[in-house]
Amino acid sequence: QVQLVESGGGLVQAGGSLTLSCIASGSFFSGNTMGWYRQAPGKQRELVARIITDLSSVYADSVKGRFTISRDNAKNTVYLEMNSLKPEDTAVYYCNYWTTQASFWGQGTQVTVSS
Repeated sequence: QVQLVESGGGLVQAGGSLTLSCIASGSFFSGNTMGWYRQAPGKQRELVARIITDLSSVYADSVKGRFTISRDNAKNTVYLEMNSLKPEDTAVYYCNYWTTQASFWGQGTQVTVSS
């Protein structure tokens, strides 16, 4: 089992910045991918960005150039630096830990961007 705890969400004005953190604990698997997903009201959960153990990353087109995902393997932590935030970035952001054997989710953290 892997437990994930997110932090860093909040209310910010359009154009502002936030950094989300997700700390993982428990029994880890090798070759894992950690990522951030988001779900806005009435919409499906969608990938924001993910990063695998070797630090290669993938971003949704909607956040490319504005968001940066990073991880500190020594601290079992993944970060999402969000810049130039837009009202459409408003959502609950979820941390995910994925391997070929299992997938785990955090409880989510709310990000609200006011116009």
